[in-house]
Amino acid sequence: MNAETAMKTDGYTTADGRRIGGVLMEMKNITLRFGGVTAIKDISFDIRDGEIRAIIGPNGAGKSSMLNIISGFYVPSEGEVWFKGYRRGPMKPYQVAQLGIARTFQNIALFDGMSVLDNIMTGRLTLMKTGILAQAMWWGAAQKEESAHREKVEKIIDFLEIQAIRKTPVGRLPYGLKKRVELARALAAEPKILLLDEPMAGMNVEEKEDMCRFILDVNDEFGTTICLIEHDMGVVMDLSDRVVVMDYGKKIGDGTPDEVRANPEVIAAYLGVAHE
Repeated sequence: MNAETAMKTDGYTTADGRRIGGVLMEMKNITLRFGGVTAIKDISFDIRDGEIRAIIGPNGAGKSSMLNIISGFYVPSEGEVWFKGYRRGPMKPYQVAQLGIARTFQNIALFDGMSVLDNIMTGRLTLMKTGILAQAMWWGAAQKEESAHREKVEKIIDFLEIQAIRKTPVGRLPYGLKKRVELARALAAEPKILLLDEPMAGMNVEEKEDMCRFILDVNDEFGTTICLIEHDMGVVMDLSDRVVVMDYGKKIGDGTPDEVRANPEVIAAYLGVAHE
């Protein structure tokens, strides 16, 4: 077995001593078309167990479309998605959640009229085993199950330091706290892969620092694999183990932050050098 194959199957150790496992998800020759428009053109890359993987690129590069393919919302026109060694076919949203994939959104998608606690509890729905009738009556097994799930949610609330707003309707919260609640709801699903679509968008410096800390803590303490889209290059370079770079639907770079930072094609794309 050569070194590249060993790294792919057995993983590697980062410079700071973190252990990254083998390939968890693999995108093979992904192409996505919308009518006559090709949003993604023959892109391949993998996501390894336990790493923080970033997808970057200028506006219109196809990043969100790729995240939608990873999350199962889009089905690629060509190519294959492999997860845990198996080819993944088209799935319904609840099947994606049951598979262990959760995400946050570029535009916050919370229930404004519900409390923070209740919003986070919705992230546990796919983990609940009792039927709808039993849950509506809130009796017996359903009562015990909800209590157990609520205990899990309370731990997430403590972890993300939002105890003071746990009973506050989400619609009353400032933007930065809404982002944190959305992260909490995704974590409540106990994902194997957490997808973050521009988690720092619209935040001030202090809010970005807090979110960076929480992302690192989620990866370190829960062992959650994270794939994120982010425009703040300082954040990307500080957080990520590996970065894939897209431009006009094509992959123009893939590697460690230092490798990507030195890539001439990446420099050209971000500095606005004319395409030939």
